[in-house]
Amino acid sequence: MTTVQQPPWVPLLVPDMPSPQELLPWLERMHAARHYSNFGPLVQELESALAQRFVLGSEQLTTVANATQGLELVLQALDLQPGSRILLPAFTFVATATAVVRIGHQPVLADVNAQTWMLTPDIARSVCEHMRIDAVIPVATFGMPHDMRAWQQFERDTGLPVVIDAAAAYGSQWLQGVEGTLIFSLHTTKSLPAGEGGLVVSTRPGLAAKVRQLSNFGINLDPDADAPVGTLAGLGSNAKMSEYHAAIGLASLQKWEHHAHKRKALQADLIHEIDQASGHCMTWQTQGAGGPLMAPTVLCARLPNALARAAVEQACQQARIMTRRWYQPLLQHIDVLQQRCVSLDTPNAEALAQTLLGLPFFLSITAEQRQRVCSAVASTA
Repeated sequence: MTTVQQPPWVPLLVPDMPSPQELLPWLERMHAARHYSNFGPLVQELESALAQRFVLGSEQLTTVANATQGLELVLQALDLQPGSRILLPAFTFVATATAVVRIGHQPVLADVNAQTWMLTPDIARSVCEHMRIDAVIPVATFGMPHDMRAWQQFERDTGLPVVIDAAAAYGSQWLQGVEGTLIFSLHTTKSLPAGEGGLVVSTRPGLAAKVRQLSNFGINLDPDADAPVGTLAGLGSNAKMSEYHAAIGLASLQKWEHHAHKRKALQADLIHEIDQASGHCMTWQTQGAGGPLMAPTVLCARLPNALARAAVEQACQQARIMTRRWYQPLLQHIDVLQQRCVSLDTPNAEALAQTLLGLPFFLSITAEQRQRVCSAVASTA
């Protein structure tokens, strides 16, 4: 009896990490310096290079161990009252909400725009008219950038701090010449991968410096501060980026523009191919006023309804193609968060959670893999 050999699974994501050969010069520098953590020379070089790209001073930017800790430390550095209400979109990754809860505040879950899939200043204003809100965390959904001028105006009008969770948006989300606070992820699946890592960028006076201090347990390292150097000035955490991760980040930064261009072109090609295969039954995230998505890291399609999504999922499963439901369940439907959040009316987020499907997206995807995805989609059209 002959056994039919199954084709290998088409993965959902494949990290776009530097090769060992690309990393070697950075690792040799690190080893020669015998400096492996604690704000070493590679971390400083990475921060300097990123500060130049954001056209900011070094004191307005700091690396952290990961974006989740960056978000927690920014919330701590804002010195909000315990139990403050933090407005965020119901449609986001769990870390946005868990960071708020872990720092002692209460997430307020709002709806998102039906086309951009993001919390907007208009939605936030409407919420603020009906209840007390103490800060806002908009999310750059799937890397789509926010209009920072609009959020700056919101801050000025309301007096509320706005912190953009821009985890997937490096290279797309900029300050655009205005004031603001951004938090990026340098995780292995993001557009600027360092394996693990995060980046806090802020024009708010002293915020990045305070986050840096809190990331080093809260120990004061500033000789001009009131407290002596080496004393505990605040209750922080160990959230520093290591030299190993900075080495990966620097190697990734060297080829970022080239890979970003390839990602954008690949996304456009895949959307065209899938549209042709599906008979244009899918819709895609719409660019907002913040500008284009420059370095996509995922491919997320919206089906007409839940049944259509289930059909595509089943076809992909049979064809051994990995998919993912982003983001389902919504935050308010997760048991450990339900009692800790205030959930508002979120019809757009509910509809997205029932109809969005993540499809394979990675630079090394082959023509054969692309054809398998299109064939699976076409079988349900």
